[in-house]
Amino acid sequence: MRSTSRPALREPSYFVLAALLGGPLHGYAVIKRVTELSDERVTLAAGSLYSVIDRLLGEGLITADGEEIVNGRARRYYRLTDEGYHVLAEEADRLARAAQVVMDRLPQGGSPQGSARPSIGRIRPA
Repeated sequence: MRSTSRPALREPSYFVLAALLGGPLHGYAVIKRVTELSDERVTLAAGSLYSVIDRLLGEGLITADGEEIVNGRARRYYRLTDEGYHVLAEEADRLARAAQVVMDRLPQGGSPQGSARPSIGRIRPA
């Protein structure tokens, strides 16, 4: 399992791991899922995706999970490893705890300047 000294995941890595929670996906499907999960905040070009994938493969957080040929091109699938699952779960917990620190301290009746508190909503798990 992940040690507490591990640096926080970068947002693209976080969402790539989150995209793979539902099972193996090929690159283009990962790109689409990352965009959906991040509410279009994170959009990955193919080159950026494969840089993230290479890093996650090297860290043992994902693994290749088969390949198929579609229209004459190889389509490689990736899946989370057990370590990747644990790292993602710990990162989600860290982010939720960090957000809760702020949420607990926001004024309930408005901002310190008297304007209304923005509607932030609940934190959604990735």
